[in-house]
Amino acid sequence: MSSYDVIIIGSGPGGYVAAIRCAQLGLKTACVEGRDTLGGTCLNVGCIPSKALLHASHMLHEAEHNFAEMGLKGKSPSVDWKQMLAYKQSTIDTNTKGIEFLFKKNKIDWIKGWATVPEAGKVKVGDEVHQAKNIIIATGSEPASLPGVDVDEKVVVTSTGALELGKVPKKLVVIGAGVIGLELGSVYARLGSEVTVVEFLDAITPGMDPEVQKTFQRMLKKQGFTFIMGAAVQGTTATKTKAKVTYKLRKDDSEHTIDADVVLVSTGRKPFTDGLGLDKLGLEMTKRGQIVVNDHWETSVKGIYAIGDVIEGPMLAHKAEDEGMAAAEVIAGQHGHVNYGVIPGVIYTHPEVANVGETEATLKEAGRAYKVGKFSFMGNARAKAVFAGDGFVKILADKETDRILGAHIIGPGAGDLIHEVCVAMEFGASAQDLAMTCHAHPTYSEAVREAALACGDGAIHM
Repeated sequence: MSSYDVIIIGSGPGGYVAAIRCAQLGLKTACVEGRDTLGGTCLNVGCIPSKALLHASHMLHEAEHNFAEMGLKGKSPSVDWKQMLAYKQSTIDTNTKGIEFLFKKNKIDWIKGWATVPEAGKVKVGDEVHQAKNIIIATGSEPASLPGVDVDEKVVVTSTGALELGKVPKKLVVIGAGVIGLELGSVYARLGSEVTVVEFLDAITPGMDPEVQKTFQRMLKKQGFTFIMGAAVQGTTATKTKAKVTYKLRKDDSEHTIDADVVLVSTGRKPFTDGLGLDKLGLEMTKRGQIVVNDHWETSVKGIYAIGDVIEGPMLAHKAEDEGMAAAEVIAGQHGHVNYGVIPGVIYTHPEVANVGETEATLKEAGRAYKVGKFSFMGNARAKAVFAGDGFVKILADKETDRILGAHIIGPGAGDLIHEVCVAMEFGASAQDLAMTCHAHPTYSEAVREAALACGDGAIHM
């Protein structure tokens, strides 16, 4: 029986980061992973491969729509789908092998297989039982589906199947207007698919700033998306090559059917804890199947911790990473910390959409007095030069103290720009602090400064 200070179950962003941090802190560490490669959903069938396809399809969009205007003349590229998938796979391979290298560098044992936890302090993988003073559960999440929707990953697919379709579908129906559906819908829309999004609610990207939601939906419509809002999917029927989606409109209860070559089920994700034996351990769980943890990421069973998608909070890779580092530090006797008020969210479409902190809706609900500073990318010289003048930066600040409470960006480089605001919020900065900081010209980041100026006397270029 091998013995460790910590065994982490799962090698996704939360698990592998926790393992590396534990090893850095001098703890004898092992990580259990049943896949043939490390990195979990994110690196293998999630964040990384989807970004590769988003990048490739965006390059095609640029060639088809903007190259000629810039004086780059010639025949538009044709799509070699097999080569695009090969590029995606090479991106996956590079990243997963990178994690394997980091494990070797930090002397972390990779225990290959699927884990169960027969009791506190023990992890069973195959026929072998390993002893651990501490266990971190970081098994992530899996796609959620709907009643009457049978996923075969060929015609009716989750994000996993959507990343490896045999060909680009003529008609793609996306069930759910969340982040994953809109990102993958963007990929296939650029590649020539007719994309229809069927959403139960009346707005896309639930929980985001309402102004961003409306602007974003309008932009996606211009890119060829069709939206059916307020629609409750009743079920799907599929043959080997076609599918039908049946839905009811909430406003009048009328039933409709839409045809598709491929249906992407993008209705969120659920914690993946199958096979761990948590029920026998007596771990406290929420009604949604999440593991309950305390302020130190410890479960109701002493010595067993949980992080990432299996616990409450947004299902984001970077949130899992932060929790992984924090849990490792707690186990090592340090003070782990995660500021849940400053966790950014990003949608990697074009334009990108990013947010952090409060929205106007949450501030109104809390009865907190606030002010808004807003700046359009149409006033940003760099954005206009690259055909990216659509969108805006919105900063929310406390009305009395001017402290930044949140930010919402839709436009070029939004996923990078948001971190300027994140750092400012971590230091308790005011909008004026941001406005008085020199920003290089011409950069997209000037739009953030201008939005901060708009919280005070007003933006310069608007």
